[in-house]
Amino acid sequence: GEIVAAKSDTQTLWFQLYVNGNRDVTANMIKRAEQLGCAAICVTVDAPGLGNREKDQRQKFDSSLPSAMKESKPNKAGAAATLTTFIDPSLCWEDISWLQSLSSLPIIIKGIQCGEDALLAVQHGVKAIIVSNHGGRQLDSARSSVEVLKEVMDALRCHKMDEKVEVYVDGGIRRGTDIFKCLALGARAVGIGRPVLYGMAAFGQEGVEKVLKIFKDELETTMRMMGTPSLSAINQNMILTRNLTDHIAPVPKDNLANQVYSKIRLAGKL
Repeated sequence: GEIVAAKSDTQTLWFQLYVNGNRDVTANMIKRAEQLGCAAICVTVDAPGLGNREKDQRQKFDSSLPSAMKESKPNKAGAAATLTTFIDPSLCWEDISWLQSLSSLPIIIKGIQCGEDALLAVQHGVKAIIVSNHGGRQLDSARSSVEVLKEVMDALRCHKMDEKVEVYVDGGIRRGTDIFKCLALGARAVGIGRPVLYGMAAFGQEGVEKVLKIFKDELETTMRMMGTPSLSAINQNMILTRNLTDHIAPVPKDNLANQVYSKIRLAGKL
């Protein structure tokens, strides 16, 4: 409630939902979010449990945290074990219709990591999806979000579903050029996490505003250099994607030393 009360009139808020094992708790949270004026329910699906977060495992709760969180697991278990108790690992596609029955707010799925799931989301009436690997904190060696974004957009376009769902992406956005690439691939917008937190930790609200201004300036510069006067002018033909899945630098195929010039021979062997 405090976050909603602090927002400006021009801000749109979504409620990010971790489905609780106690479905009554989940239903109450959704009802509360709707009453507060949230515009959508954003269901997190890329964290059926917490990954191997070593820092979270070492972090112990203290007396400053709500009693409900402290009492759910012994203090020695750490934050990771405690937070896991609030997540329902049995969440599945059939639960989407149940979530839709609880509220008239649109359902957004956060954590899509393959084209197949993007198609299933559309088939289940989801209004928007967020391609995300949870900031790379859940599964070591997981695919990057920008790599999955291309697969998702290709799948949606192939099945003529790209106009039926809004696609967003987060993870690894560090420059305005990163935003440009994601928009070119087909994302409607990007999510930015760590950079904003870094700005806030360093300089508070001014730091957050500075970080966002840097992103805005860099994006505008990139658009100017690419000859795109508007966001709608950005398209996939402006970026190279063939090496997205290789994860290695391309090897030149025209090695002149081996294919054009004759090797030098010693004079005595001519």
